[in-house]
Amino acid sequence: MPIAAARVYAEGHRLRALWLDDAEDRVVQPHQFAWIGLVDPDAAELAGLQARFGLHPLAIEDALCEHPIPKVSVYGDQIFVTARTARLDGEAIVYGETCAFLCRNTIITVRRGSERGYAQLRRNLEDSPVQLRHGIAYVLYSLLDFIVDSYQPIVEDIEEEVLRVERRALDAFLSREDVTHLFNLRQELMRFRRMLGPMEEVCARLEHLHLPFMDEPVRPYFRDVGDHVRRVSSSAEGLRDVLASVFEVSNLFEQQRQGDITRKLAAWAGILAVPTFVAGLYGMNFDFMPELHWKYGYFVVLGAILAVCVTLFFAFRRSRWL
Repeated sequence: MPIAAARVYAEGHRLRALWLDDAEDRVVQPHQFAWIGLVDPDAAELAGLQARFGLHPLAIEDALCEHPIPKVSVYGDQIFVTARTARLDGEAIVYGETCAFLCRNTIITVRRGSERGYAQLRRNLEDSPVQLRHGIAYVLYSLLDFIVDSYQPIVEDIEEEVLRVERRALDAFLSREDVTHLFNLRQELMRFRRMLGPMEEVCARLEHLHLPFMDEPVRPYFRDVGDHVRRVSSSAEGLRDVLASVFEVSNLFEQQRQGDITRKLAAWAGILAVPTFVAGLYGMNFDFMPELHWKYGYFVVLGAILAVCVTLFFAFRRSRWL
């Protein structure tokens, strides 16, 4: 069985290891509790835990399925909780899953698809016997808090990436790759926020559950986790607005640059229209035209064209078209 750790605790202190493969090691006293951590167990291994700890069959069935959103289910005097872990990989948010069975004086955690283990969390709890004395409810709170703590860095990393692209948008046109990158980040944020809402509901429900192992002093801790989830959700929503503003600002700058180019082209077209008109006029095959046979007519026409073009050039410069 892929066991990360299995230990028995009493009065907030680690008492001994729990040997799940030993059929005789079954006793967890009422004043003790066991915390069993598993990584990617299969159906047969979960069935063994079900037979040993009397887990509800619907909870086992839930543990074998992937849950796109967090959830909490109550089966009599047992709780089954599912939380989603998350990490940023490039521009994609990669999700994992952690399930927790709580029954009497035992908590069983099942980790799937997450590279971040809970060994450090267990060590931190074992170093705080005053809190660990609250039992499996406090372990569940610490686990959820540990998972939620990883959400904020995701939003912060995406925010830094968005600000970097935003600064680049002020200097030049956004490339197709930049626009695609921003669009993908926006899609990931939308999926992330769809997960945060149910996570907040899980914390709210755990806060109001009345079961023997859900100590009254521990319930406010779940409210704290819910508040943390709300802050992350608010940050993600604000960041989504920033992404929309980046698209809008980039579009405005592009329209402005296109307007500048259009005005410059129109100004040069107006200047070039003068010699084009004069050349076209004198290119007509007529015998009688003004100054056609005058000795200095050619130079006068060139001077007039140059004077008009220079006048137009400075006029356009003054109006900031050039």
